[in-house]
Amino acid sequence: MDALRGMDINLIVVLDAVLTERHLSRAGEAIGLTQPAVSGSVAKLRKIIGDPLLVRAGRTFELTERARELQPLVREALTEVGRTFDLRPAFDPRTSDRQFRIAASDYALSVMTAPLLEVLAEEAPAASVEFDALNDIDPVDLLRRDVVVASAGRGVPGKHQALFSDAFVCLVSRDNPRLENGALTLEDLSELPYIDVKFTETVVMLANDALIAAGVNPRVAMTVPGFLPIPFMIENTDMYGFVPRRIAELYADRLGLVVAGTPVPQRTLVEVVYWHPSKTDDPALRWLVGILRETAERVEFRSEPDAERV
Repeated sequence: MDALRGMDINLIVVLDAVLTERHLSRAGEAIGLTQPAVSGSVAKLRKIIGDPLLVRAGRTFELTERARELQPLVREALTEVGRTFDLRPAFDPRTSDRQFRIAASDYALSVMTAPLLEVLAEEAPAASVEFDALNDIDPVDLLRRDVVVASAGRGVPGKHQALFSDAFVCLVSRDNPRLENGALTLEDLSELPYIDVKFTETVVMLANDALIAAGVNPRVAMTVPGFLPIPFMIENTDMYGFVPRRIAELYADRLGLVVAGTPVPQRTLVEVVYWHPSKTDDPALRWLVGILRETAERVEFRSEPDAERV
């Protein structure tokens, strides 16, 4: 505690940037400081913490074990400091020029981006959104973004609310030789080449669970990191894949594809908005979640009802 009494709050900003960028020059660029200024601050931090923080690994730097332990704590501390000194009594979307950071899957972006931007133009014309790709999400990632939109099965931590749902459907080329009366059999599903979706090592796609439960061991021909590539890869081939119905509706006609009936029970995809618990009382965050719910209603019902704010 004695060391903390004399600690400059600006050092927390530098520490957060260094732990994030893992490079002094890039950290300086991120927070508007010169490399010598960052080096001086890092020297002070190393003395206070008693750890080098960064160690060289070939041509790059890696965080020490202590630095990795500190990273989520530093980010949360920085968030709390910002909240403490933010004297604005409320968030006014009509005048705010805030940029919101949203991480989402390719599917969520494909169906939500247009209606979300419409809602923002109506209610917060000066605000903007920066979209990030959805990878592994942990509490630190939730701190660095305002919200994450992901399926309920992704195991994302934090507070959350459901947005909308969709059913998985089997997509094939219109002239697939195994297609009979608009359907594929379990034998077809076992023998035809399959396009698998793999988000991370720990996430199993719902459609794969359904296939396995039906006794189908799919013959994986291709693996992709999201749903959007699947229709384009199926075009003019005998491959098949499972996608949310809205993806099929977007691309089936233009690519010569059809939704095939199968004996596999349908699984439902539920898209959820997640945020870090420390942000629950942030009026801007609460407004954003309300806007996402309004956007989800437009996606779900293709209308523009008034959405209840959180």
